[in-house]
Amino acid sequence: MCGIIGVFNRDGASLQVKQGLTIMDKRGMDSYSLASSKTMVHSKTPNNLPDLPNTSIFGHCLHSLVSFLPQPIKGKGMLISNNEIYNWKKLNQQYNLTAKNDSELILKIIEKFPNKSLALLLFELDGVYAFGYWIKNKVILARDILGIKPLFYSDSPNFAFASESKVLLQLGYNDVKELNPRTILEYNTRTKRIVLKRRPFFKLKNLNLSEVEIKKRLKGLLTNAIAKRIPDQKFGILLSGGVDSTFIALICKQLGLPFICYTAALQEPHLKAAEDIEYAKAFCTKYDLPLKITYLTLEQIHKKLEQVVPLIEDSNVIKVGVALTFYTACEEARKDGIRVMFSGLGSEEIFAGYDRHTRALDINKECLSGLLKMYERDLYRDDVITMNNNIELRLPFLDKQLVTFSLNIPPQLKIANGETKLIFRKVSLELGLPEKYAMRKKRAAQYGSRFDKAIEKLAHKNKFPSKSSYLDTFYKKPNVRLGVLFSSGKDSCYALHTMLRQNYEIAGLITLKSKNPSSYMFHTPNISLASMQAEAMGFPILEQSTAGKKEDELKDLKKALAKAKELYNIRGVVTGALYSTYQRDRIEKVCDSLDLKIFSPLWHINQEEEMRSLLKNNFSFIFSAVQAEGFDKSWVGRPITDSDINSLVKLNKKYGINIAGEGGEFESLVLDAPMFKKKIEILKSEIIVEDNNTVFFVVKKAQLQKKES
Repeated sequence: MCGIIGVFNRDGASLQVKQGLTIMDKRGMDSYSLASSKTMVHSKTPNNLPDLPNTSIFGHCLHSLVSFLPQPIKGKGMLISNNEIYNWKKLNQQYNLTAKNDSELILKIIEKFPNKSLALLLFELDGVYAFGYWIKNKVILARDILGIKPLFYSDSPNFAFASESKVLLQLGYNDVKELNPRTILEYNTRTKRIVLKRRPFFKLKNLNLSEVEIKKRLKGLLTNAIAKRIPDQKFGILLSGGVDSTFIALICKQLGLPFICYTAALQEPHLKAAEDIEYAKAFCTKYDLPLKITYLTLEQIHKKLEQVVPLIEDSNVIKVGVALTFYTACEEARKDGIRVMFSGLGSEEIFAGYDRHTRALDINKECLSGLLKMYERDLYRDDVITMNNNIELRLPFLDKQLVTFSLNIPPQLKIANGETKLIFRKVSLELGLPEKYAMRKKRAAQYGSRFDKAIEKLAHKNKFPSKSSYLDTFYKKPNVRLGVLFSSGKDSCYALHTMLRQNYEIAGLITLKSKNPSSYMFHTPNISLASMQAEAMGFPILEQSTAGKKEDELKDLKKALAKAKELYNIRGVVTGALYSTYQRDRIEKVCDSLDLKIFSPLWHINQEEEMRSLLKNNFSFIFSAVQAEGFDKSWVGRPITDSDINSLVKLNKKYGINIAGEGGEFESLVLDAPMFKKKIEILKSEIIVEDNNTVFFVVKKAQLQKKES
């Protein structure tokens, strides 16, 4: 893989591009290049590249694996790319092209069909890519549909793009955005306008095949997904001892390929060996495979965090815990001259391996939703870690053909009797993977390596109140600038609180005020108090009215989010969704269409756990409406207590209500919370009783009151 950068309409563009290549020089160390519309220069180091006088420049650093062909590549236009296309030879022959490698294939196929939809041309590519194509006064940016290869851009103060966001930030760009993988960007160098064009994502459909036929097809797709990614040199496998990584290692062993397995873990006196290490050692002993284990002490992990957290540009506890394992393994692999590393990332999403999949009403929809968000959650982290070690990452479980097929496997074949990824586990067994590994329960890397425990110990040792606050010291910038879809109720407030604790920046609130009290999408009781809550927290609020008609209200949601994106300069949206796929799916669709990332930190949280956590974290809230059997007017208008939650648990057992009110059994209003600088005092209210079980608490007058110090 490689690093790409472009700067347009700026004096000193050449100097900026050279600085950018220096910042990300480890992405490709075989050759560095600069190009204007007329001139191209190459060097073995970015510092030795000559300056070009032009105001628009392409830059590239090359990590060569197929054939040494320095970029940019010129045709009618010019292309720089960061890609690995597995069917490039087939397409080269199919379209009678003369490409020397996969990068040149992209250029030639674009130029052979200038009038054909680029989205359709890209659909034919089997692989991963991020590229910039420059012809006359037009620059086109695109990346693979899942976002495995990263790409960021900015138009402030001028237009520029790069493989890593830190490059643009260090060059002084203020408004750096990640290109949504489902978007193709076109920039006009003359008018300086950006046009964004949407691309379709994977679709769900019925797969009318027997289990026997599905397993047969899966065996072929899985084996092919691994085989097509094998380089012509020794490579590495990140081995956790779980079913995903051991399956990859087994297939590679059966194919007779040369590779080394890598893993890492915390090692402290009096601590039992990390679970992943025990499984990895046993597997490699059984199959006589080379295994490199790196053990780190708490002191070494603290020093490693100084490198890892700024590298991934994120202090999220889960991301950092996973990153530590991967980074440490890649450091060792680099010493061995490894330039390609395999990872089992993606298996959980296509085969339903997470706990949230077991609780999903529609398992394949949940898989699709996870894939939609992977580029923000996992892919950039893993890309910058491997490339920082001059290693290319390969992810067979995110193979396009495998994903397309696996998304449509009947849900009952993925999860049954509490067993996740069942169809994949069965295929693994049939292909020879021992049951010990094929049926091993999911163990996230940060826990299997004990690195999460290490972060916890270090936070405590250094007297920080939480892991997040400790990690925040290594990366002072907030993770992502977000807006909160805010309803005034407990869930949106708690989601906001959760994201703040994870070091995300909250730029403002977005509230939909529905005229329909029975809105399918939006909370309505006492929604007028959302602005008072915003004032209590010190956040701006954008309020959008909606008639509340089913489906039509999504247009108003899109309008509000588009305004918030412009007003707050946000990159994503936080929702308080717990279990409602109706709401979550529609919000995700709208957000993705606006190139906004979506965060639902409470998704599928245990409902009783959420309610008790609210009280534990000093939230004060009331029920503003109850609408289910077992409730009466005694429930509304007073602060909810632990005793009330005990009663909700009993009502759940008796009537089947949702303990957190997710089924509409009750609505809530937050009066105070940790992020409130003032609390809300209700001065005047009215209780409206429709029947014994349907009661509304209407706030007529309220004010903000100072909190006791």
